[in-house]
Amino acid sequence: MKAKREVYLDYSASTPVDPRVMDAMMPYFGEVYGNSTSSHHQGRRGESAVEEARERVARILNCQPAEVVFTSCGSESDNLAIRGAAWRARRQGKAARLITSPVEHSAVINTVRQLGELMDCETVAVPVDRQGRVKADRFAAACRGGAAIASIIYANNEVGSINDLALLAAIAREHEVLFHADAVQAGGQLTLDVEALGVDMLSLSAHKFYGPKGVGVLYLRDGIDLPSIMTGGGHEGGRRAGTHNTAFIVGLAKALELAYAEASERLARFRHLRVKLVDGLLSRVAGAELTGHPENRLPSHASFVLPGIDANALLMHLDMNGIAASSGSACKTGNPEPSDALLALGYAPDVAKCGLRLSVGSATTEAEIDYALDVLVAAVDKIRGLKREFAT
Repeated sequence: MKAKREVYLDYSASTPVDPRVMDAMMPYFGEVYGNSTSSHHQGRRGESAVEEARERVARILNCQPAEVVFTSCGSESDNLAIRGAAWRARRQGKAARLITSPVEHSAVINTVRQLGELMDCETVAVPVDRQGRVKADRFAAACRGGAAIASIIYANNEVGSINDLALLAAIAREHEVLFHADAVQAGGQLTLDVEALGVDMLSLSAHKFYGPKGVGVLYLRDGIDLPSIMTGGGHEGGRRAGTHNTAFIVGLAKALELAYAEASERLARFRHLRVKLVDGLLSRVAGAELTGHPENRLPSHASFVLPGIDANALLMHLDMNGIAASSGSACKTGNPEPSDALLALGYAPDVAKCGLRLSVGSATTEAEIDYALDVLVAAVDKIRGLKREFAT
């Protein structure tokens, strides 16, 4: 029996760990096992590895090592930034007003929503344009009212569009509003120079750039004192608790270095494959529309709406043929809801149920793109044929 072909087109969800990253991590699973806060030689070896990783990350971010906070993931980094800023404002006797957008990752949206419900924080969602980018004039208007924090996504996980962080950060600074960027999708693909971007805080997650799952970073500009949202041993300068995951921290630093050392070659290849994917799908699937900005988007990212095509059904057909993809709708519920992000972009609810995200990566080949397009076109034709049959 012929083995089913496997084609992974969901790199925006997670990437495989680079073998070179695995090699860098291996000693810290066995040979160097001490707690990095212990004073004995095993602990000092762990601490040395953590601090060396911190310095390496800081070089990529163009910041001081002390401004690099290691976390368990991008979601924790987002939570530390937003909750910490809200609690900081309350501690200072100020109103905890929170500014964000309707197309943020759920780690931001749900955190802001919960703070609004449980702490009575005022929440403001700045509208976006048809491509999913925050409207600068509306952002400026929101900042004029003051805020504990403004949290805006760098590159959107669902439609791939890139926000002008430097412009938005400058607006926030003018109004003395702390500015946080969820840069989880941007890691390895866009500049992370925090001085050029002008951000006060920035979140990353290693598994988006060929590092391990379970480790992230929050860049926290010097002088910003955030209360810890996780109490305990007071690690990371008192910003969080929990024993350092030394192996994963080393892996994160190695993966980030590789991503930017090899960025020119990697990103050119991603763009080429993405263009092939976009052109092929739009030319072969009637009614298909690219979502997000056509050019100012992540190099690896392609997203579409396919009106009339049930996202669950399409993903099932693709998976049965070995293709891993994702949808913007709540596709695991069995009854997909419209994507909040697509609704915010102005798509009608019935169209916002028809999102498809395909993202390429280091192992993607042109032959895989050709295969995926053939399967996708056949799946769409089959779903449409069934709908016509049931309609009659």
